[in-house]
Amino acid sequence: MKVNVQSVNFHADQKLVNFIQQKLDKLENHFDNVIYADVYLKVEKASDKVNKISEILLSIPGDEVICKKRGRKFETGVDECVNSLERQLQKRKRKFNAQVA
Repeated sequence: MKVNVQSVNFHADQKLVNFIQQKLDKLENHFDNVIYADVYLKVEKASDKVNKISEILLSIPGDEVICKKRGRKFETGVDECVNSLERQLQKRKRKFNAQVA
């Protein structure tokens, strides 16, 4: 799966990009038809402690799945997004299998 990481108001280091890639690769175990993932990382109001926004958009055949989380660290936000996206993909897979059967 191709992963695009865009960081707004800061520069994402390679360690963070590798963490994101590793987490998103796990989604392919549940749903192998993911075309690409766009990851947007943004810092808002540097004075606020919960100011890091992680947004992941997955492109799957015929649709897109999106998740947006806010937290203290990007790693936490990405992890929560991946868990949410995993649930969404499993739900879509069950619906698809029910329609085919």
